Amino acid sequence: MAYLSPAEFVTKMVDTGEAKIYMSTRDTLIRAFMAGAILALAAVFAVTASVMSGSALIGALLFPVGVCMLYLLGFDLLTGVFMLTPLAWLDRRPGVTVQGILRNWGLVFAGNFLGALTVAAMMAFIFTYGFSVPPNEIGQKIGHIGEARTLGYAQYGLMGWCTIFLRGVLCNWMVSTGVVGAMISTTVSGKVIAMWMPIMLFFAMGFEHSVVNMFLFPSGLMMGGNFSIMDYFLWNEIPVVLGNIVGGLAFTGLTLYTTHARTAPRRTLA
Repeated sequence: MAYLSPAEFVTKMVDTGEAKIYMSTRDTLIRAFMAGAILALAAVFAVTASVMSGSALIGALLFPVGVCMLYLLGFDLLTGVFMLTPLAWLDRRPGVTVQGILRNWGLVFAGNFLGALTVAAMMAFIFTYGFSVPPNEIGQKIGHIGEARTLGYAQYGLMGWCTIFLRGVLCNWMVSTGVVGAMISTTVSGKVIAMWMPIMLFFAMGFEHSVVNMFLFPSGLMMGGNFSIMDYFLWNEIPVVLGNIVGGLAFTGLTLYTTHARTAPRRTLA
């Protein structure tokens, strides 16, 4: 597969981050909506595969298909822009401001949430035949995921909140590595292979992805999950978003940028 050197793909990361900040509101929302919707469908696919096979590993092996689809189509996930857009500011690109970065994050969050919520409503309708019968086995599984990943953390108080924060950090370390993977190669097959590995790892390890959770938890609530909207935001979405910011920026964006775009002077040996 055609491979770009680190210096080349890090420059591409900065260019991409700058382009996203200057993107129009309409285009940002549309691309974010579609990314949230496609990732939600991938989550349903993974849960369905896990239930049918009896193996969570099968779901993890198949889930990356959604991420590959949305990135090949040029759609935007919140976890990706958390890592890319600050690099344009660090690189002192003209006109790039913190306000512009936060605007992009807010628009992508809104678009991702609306896309994931749309699919959540559609799948809840399908699983319950228009809310006329109890959810099927897959719907019940989604509801239990919501309970385990809210009330399951809440019972441990601050340490539970810190645990889910760290799961969010580890998640976007891997997911943003997958985003970079799409830039390493210039062929479709190379991009898919490079994205697939870290995305599979995060899903198999049960790390927390803010956009996946935008589908799982509203869907679980629609199908009778035993937790509240406040439980979802306080004990999942908020710490996961914060963890995703830290994981993507600190472990992927800054490390690559610092050593490949801002390489320290070489030592000369006497």
